[in-house]
Amino acid sequence: MEFLSRTFRAACAFVFEKAAFALLYTTRWKRKVVLANRSLTQGESNVESERFYRQMLKNLTRHAADIIFLFRDYKKLPQDTAEYPFQDGHGFTYALAEGSAPVLQKMRQGGIFLTAHYGNYEAIGPWLCRLGIPLKASYIPLKPAWLNRLVENRMRAVDGKSYAVNAKTPREFLRLLDERQLFCLLSDQDSRIPSAGKGTFLGKAVHVNPLPDFLYRHRPDAPLYICWMEEQPGRKLLHAEEIPVAPDAKVMDTFNRWLENRIAENPALWYGWTHRRFYSCKPEIY
Repeated sequence: MEFLSRTFRAACAFVFEKAAFALLYTTRWKRKVVLANRSLTQGESNVESERFYRQMLKNLTRHAADIIFLFRDYKKLPQDTAEYPFQDGHGFTYALAEGSAPVLQKMRQGGIFLTAHYGNYEAIGPWLCRLGIPLKASYIPLKPAWLNRLVENRMRAVDGKSYAVNAKTPREFLRLLDERQLFCLLSDQDSRIPSAGKGTFLGKAVHVNPLPDFLYRHRPDAPLYICWMEEQPGRKLLHAEEIPVAPDAKVMDTFNRWLENRIAENPALWYGWTHRRFYSCKPEIY
């Protein structure tokens, strides 16, 4: 029965993926933003960006279908890193990248975890929770409220406990670190608040969220982690790294260099192209 259930969910995911791609591509969802970002950072023509836009939408809808219909699979993964690679009985193998197991063990003691809209980023949360990591992820609440409750209670929850948190002040985030929680923050979006930091990304000036540097300044002993998921045919690989930050460096500069490397490997896996990432510095391009 479980095989049939998984097979049915996989079929639903396939149908959803194709339908969602057709809808987004036909309606040109976020196309102007994507083309503007590609033109600014890559110097691409609209024809080149159009091919890129199509591939990015295929990746995006595939990952959306995965987390909507198959997120239950991540919630059944082993808790012990020694049990990986793990074969789920449905043709998929879940594995930890070389060197990731000891990092994941250390993440159980808390710290700062930065991530991006890269690849199947939503699936990383439940996987980390299954590994016994005390994840607390900050998200901007979705609207309407019922949708936010649905996502937090079903998709961003493991064993009935949501790992989403909506702390209001930086001091609350410091409290999470003091309680040895792993505080997660999506860190690849344009910051338009007065206290935004300055940096560079993909060779262009950007404004960045000042919170990671605030946290590191007040808790310099807190370890900094970054995770991402690599997908291979029939195999999903979880990467976990502890990122050293030089004493005179900024956390967000370190993060942006890491993300640039991921984007260089596969540009169509970064969904930040759909965001107005450079708006605060170059609003005229949008």
